[in-house]
Amino acid sequence: MKVSYNWLKEYISLDLTPFQLAERLTMAGLEVESVEEVGREWEDIKVGSVVSKRRHPQLDHLSVCQVEVAEERLSVVCGAPNVREGQKVAVAPAGTRLPDGTVIRKRKFRGVESQGMICSEAELGLGEDSAGIMVLPADSAVGRSLAEALGLVDYVLDLEVTPNRPDWMSVIGVAREVGAITGSSLKRLDYTLKEGSSRIEEFASVEIEDTQGCPRYSARVLTDVQIGVSPLWLRRRLENAGLRPINNVVDVTNYVLLELGQPLHAFDLDKIRGHRIVVRRARQSEEIVTLDSIPRQLGPEILVIADRERPIALAGIMGGSNTEVSEWTTTVLLESAYFDPKVIRKGAKNLGVSTEASQRFERGADYSATVRALDRAAALIAELGAGAIVPGVIDAYPKRLVPPTLRLRTERVTKVLGVEIPEQQVERILRSLECEVSRDDSALLVSPPSFRPDLTREIDLIEEVARIFGYD
Repeated sequence: MKVSYNWLKEYISLDLTPFQLAERLTMAGLEVESVEEVGREWEDIKVGSVVSKRRHPQLDHLSVCQVEVAEERLSVVCGAPNVREGQKVAVAPAGTRLPDGTVIRKRKFRGVESQGMICSEAELGLGEDSAGIMVLPADSAVGRSLAEALGLVDYVLDLEVTPNRPDWMSVIGVAREVGAITGSSLKRLDYTLKEGSSRIEEFASVEIEDTQGCPRYSARVLTDVQIGVSPLWLRRRLENAGLRPINNVVDVTNYVLLELGQPLHAFDLDKIRGHRIVVRRARQSEEIVTLDSIPRQLGPEILVIADRERPIALAGIMGGSNTEVSEWTTTVLLESAYFDPKVIRKGAKNLGVSTEASQRFERGADYSATVRALDRAAALIAELGAGAIVPGVIDAYPKRLVPPTLRLRTERVTKVLGVEIPEQQVERILRSLECEVSRDDSALLVSPPSFRPDLTREIDLIEEVARIFGYD
């Protein structure tokens, strides 16, 4: 699991350097295998302002631009059709090495010298758009490095997540851990849901046939969807975490997966027959072609998401190509569910598939997070101008799941750890881990949060107290 240091800082106040943070996390049981600095490859690229533009005297398809870069003004020959006076652009002066190793040199184009290059996203390694130059925000400071102007410099912590800690497979989960270690409070995740006027029931319905395999299934719908390329900040977040950007809607689902730890899936609603979701076991010899273009034969051991006629996804594992979001998609159904870990683990093993989603569901996702994750994703899609949110959520939740209540005896804590920790401090540690704590005459009564399926016994709580109290 790769976590961005800058992203963590959006959820928790950090006075620790990335390397100090790595040491503290490792000492608390969350091993950090490496810390990698990223983004320095764009430090020599500068923010420039196009002062003037004129046609090349001999080559009609080229322009000669005067570009201000701090106290220097460069003459740059440019072939991009979208260059305009007044733009803020990414400039590589002569002598600059681009991220792909290309060194920019002065050269002449039919007698006109070019003292650098105004770069496209593709030339900078920041995207695939090579049709024109990369136009920067109008408030970008001239002369500033591109790495600084776009916030590209970051540190990525590579975490070794143990199988019993699914909550560590998210930015917010790691931020919670940092808060417990340092005493800092989590920052509130703010977003606004701007819903339209229709009701979600007019667009889709959900039926859960296998309530053991799927105790909860939540869904939202977005209309007027416009599939396109995600903004740079979103693509960089995914890339730094090891995920490949695909399109704005799918990228948002992956962003929320990384942020909250809740896997989501986006269906093209117009491809769902009957606009009806059915969560059921696969029938013998049913088939589905998954998003990786592999035909898969199914059986009753596999939990599927189906429409009224056929499977459209392997539940908790991978979507199907028959309902894939494409450039022609205009209406999207977002899925956010809780699946039984044993069912997903068995299905993934039988199919020989492991995905970001299955790895989280196999460990145990947070059954209370399904709607929160949907709201976050829908708000982001709307914020990007990629869709309009249909009011309401479908939340099929036939039997509520509740965490256990565990008894913790403070004398038992002392006996196991060999050191006396005051009861008030034990309680404070447990509350810092978002456990609910009360007392009876002889023990603390502890209800673990829904994102901690590993806390099922008294000894589990004692281990948590020891971890946060410190082994040194």
